[in-house]
Amino acid sequence: MSSTTEQAGIGVELKRWRRIRRLSQLDLAALADTTQRHVSFIESGRSRPGRPIVIRLSEALGLSLRERNDLLTAAGYLPAFTESSLDEEALRPVRTALDEILRGHLPYPALVLAPYGRVVTANEAVEVFTEGAAPELLTPPVNLLRLMLHPDGMARRVGNLGEWGRHVVENLRARARRSPDPGLDGFVAELAAYLPRVPAGPGHLGFSVPLRLASADGELRLITLLTSFATATDVTLAELHLEAFLPADEETAERLRLRAARRRSEGAVWRPLPERLS
Repeated sequence: MSSTTEQAGIGVELKRWRRIRRLSQLDLAALADTTQRHVSFIESGRSRPGRPIVIRLSEALGLSLRERNDLLTAAGYLPAFTESSLDEEALRPVRTALDEILRGHLPYPALVLAPYGRVVTANEAVEVFTEGAAPELLTPPVNLLRLMLHPDGMARRVGNLGEWGRHVVENLRARARRSPDPGLDGFVAELAAYLPRVPAGPGHLGFSVPLRLASADGELRLITLLTSFATATDVTLAELHLEAFLPADEETAERLRLRAARRRSEGAVWRPLPERLS
């Protein structure tokens, strides 16, 4: 890559991210402990930034590890953060810990998700989500969000699909605004098309609304807990999160306990949605 291309690349990318974050050059300079003049020169291609300032700028912009690597590459530098496969020996302790967390969350459903809802692994309690779903929605790689909102998936059993589904879609839209991605825009449009048009009335609860899911054992009311690797320095780990579902009332807790007991008594064999971590 030529010096000119490198300078043009970092300048264009820096300006793009600054505008996405709605920061002036002066705002970004203050956050990155540099000068407005330096930021201006980088964006215009008049200055080739050193690796440390590119890293500071990416931190000031609040970029993900993948996005920070991309900004470094645009400046002509090697990525700072590794991107490992979950199959690698170095991540065995992580795989073991995640499997322990999933087992420990039983009898309640929990999954490990990659970006945009792709299921990496799950515990056996997620069978409550796959009940009656079309086989094509359960073919790896399974996407949890599509499974939940698709009319041939879980959607027909969701008692508050319009309100709860809007919460799912709006979360994705917020992510798309923060990290623009044409692929994500298309996915958001797909999911939104599955939802009924329900205006937000005076009783609208926003993000606190629980999922109301019909099941063979009666209605389940579930709330969601999201957990991520806050200090990860590996792109793969930084992009994973744990989505754990908790009962919103004692009736739901009891029904999930009964389902778990029934699986054990029937000797049901758990066949995970995707290939497991271990």
